[in-house]
Amino acid sequence: MPDCLFCKIIAGQIPSQKVYEDEFCYAFRDIAPQAPIHILVVSKAHVANIAEASSLPDEALAAVIRAIGRIAQAEKMDNGFRIVSNCGKDACQSVNHWHIHILGGKQLSERMD
Repeated sequence: MPDCLFCKIIAGQIPSQKVYEDEFCYAFRDIAPQAPIHILVVSKAHVANIAEASSLPDEALAAVIRAIGRIAQAEKMDNGFRIVSNCGKDACQSVNHWHIHILGGKQLSERMD
């Protein structure tokens, strides 16, 4: 998608602090972190959100989940982390390209609002 922020980041047109990349996904540090470690894992295939991600091949979906585990290990999030994928307007999805937030590096609140 030519006007998609995350597509431009994946293509290298917008700089990012890359932490992981494979054939199916790209991960980078969030520019407005909400935890000491805040990383976005983005599908390289453009789908708007997790509700549309079912259109992706199983290997692409599995790669995103595997990437989360690899990133958490590399970032030493041994005490735990949270993953979040906002879907649509009511969930405050700010970029219409499927991505998963990895949040960690401290004790997180039990509330998820």
